[in-house]
Amino acid sequence: MTVNMTKGQAISLEKQGGGSLTSVRMGLGWQAAPRRGLFGSRTREIDLDASAVLFADKQPVDVVFFRHLVSDDGSVRHTGDNLVGGVGQGGDDEAILVDLARVPVHIDSIVFTVNSFTGQTFQEVQNAFCRLVDETNGQELARYTLDGGGAFTAQIMAKVHRSGSGWQMTALGNPANGRTFQELMPSIFPVL
Repeated sequence: MTVNMTKGQAISLEKQGGGSLTSVRMGLGWQAAPRRGLFGSRTREIDLDASAVLFADKQPVDVVFFRHLVSDDGSVRHTGDNLVGGVGQGGDDEAILVDLARVPVHIDSIVFTVNSFTGQTFQEVQNAFCRLVDETNGQELARYTLDGGGAFTAQIMAKVHRSGSGWQMTALGNPANGRTFQELMPSIFPVL
């Protein structure tokens, strides 16, 4: 059963029958919004990029994105860059896999971001979402939908962080501006 999350909402990553999830996928999907023009509606390809920044005690220690597809320890893996979006028609256009059991103990948070590498704003994006899937059985656990557009080029989407002996996901949905994860760091630090 999927939880439709709202901004700021947190969910535990415990399995319904007990025990902790071991492997999750953070999927990202989007479509270009049609634009009215002199000769009717048209769409422009939009290159959104998903990234995962790994933190230890509020310090960035690694990042996974389209130019560094696997974390140094191998626990987080990006499935590859999608330059146009909408390919999955509701499915994941980009995904980041996290083997929670392999994440080193000193990593306490993983923050997921999405940014427009080409600098287009979210006013030109529609049907954008991030979702968390139990990778062991393909069951969608949580979905966070970006409502409306905005004059920003990025979002701090969600964070997965340690909570006691398990993990928790918090939907963030904080708008930001930046074409790369490096430019988003000042917007990420306040959510840690």
